Amino acid sequence: MFGKLDGIVSKFEEISEMINDPEIISQQDKWRKLMKEHSDLMPIVEKYKEYKNTKINIDDSLAILEEEEDPEMKEMAKEELNESKERLTEIEEEIKILLLPKDPNDDKNVFVEIRGGAGGDEAALFAGSLFRMYSRYAERSRWKVELISFNECGVGGFKEVVFMITGKGAYSKLKYESGVHRVQRVPVTESGGRIHTSTVTVAVLPEVEDVAVEINMNDVRVDVFRASGNGGQCVNTTDSAVRITHLPTGLVVSCQDEKSQLKNKDKAMKVLRSRLFDMEQAKQQKELAENRKSQVGTGDRSEKIRTYNFPQGRVTDHRIKLTLHRLDSILDGDIEEIVDSLITADQTQKLKNIANV
Repeated sequence: MFGKLDGIVSKFEEISEMINDPEIISQQDKWRKLMKEHSDLMPIVEKYKEYKNTKINIDDSLAILEEEEDPEMKEMAKEELNESKERLTEIEEEIKILLLPKDPNDDKNVFVEIRGGAGGDEAALFAGSLFRMYSRYAERSRWKVELISFNECGVGGFKEVVFMITGKGAYSKLKYESGVHRVQRVPVTESGGRIHTSTVTVAVLPEVEDVAVEINMNDVRVDVFRASGNGGQCVNTTDSAVRITHLPTGLVVSCQDEKSQLKNKDKAMKVLRSRLFDMEQAKQQKELAENRKSQVGTGDRSEKIRTYNFPQGRVTDHRIKLTLHRLDSILDGDIEEIVDSLITADQTQKLKNIANV
């Protein structure tokens, strides 16, 4: 591990010189890539520096214990030695996590697709609740939310809603949200007070570059239609909404948020590209599933990943057996504890997988 760290430090120092070279700066694309690499390596370099400083502190404390005769000084050195040894172990674990292979999609923006599943109107209402939860979480994270398309339900909520979240690290935080979310509560229309169980599916797709997925436009059918809002409001006077059908896969993407047909088509193509990319990734993951089972699940959307129980005011993530009794704050976007726990569980499993290789 330390040989690898020394190599990273050398690489970091080399890049540090390059990004200050006027000739490199004049080549903006190359300079931006180097700046990104510099930024990615910096946390590892700083943590390794902290590791070395802590080792020096340990050696100094050991020297004092060996040479010092003053009991008070020796006691202080002993305390500092214990603290440094404890911190050294923590730093080693932190370095191992930093050295884990990084998901190349982690820094990307995401498309989030929420669809009501079993439960009819109740599922649609909860789909609306999840849309608000992720929107509020995005606000807390200072990310931007952009609506792509939606199919509203007569009682409120959505049969389907697709939106984009733009911000650094959006995919790294939200990728674990893909799956079936289950809600247990007493519907407003239920006179007998019985608890109903409904489901909503969530898909989180990274935004992908044009070069990552090539789409043959001969395989695409584009239809235009007139967008409309709930109750006939916001009806456009032109056919600005766009529906794109990818003929080989049967995937259909609609976008109606923009007044411009061209902008709607551009957004719809981005969503289609992300869905095709996700399909290819899912295919690859399925082939490797036997060797890559993790504590946070295989990513199969048939899994029930989380339950929101209203009578008990609790939320349970079944993958990591985490239960929190603060349903209201979670639905208001306070999901950081869940997100962080999922990331930690994933990192822990990856470290175990490496140790077992």
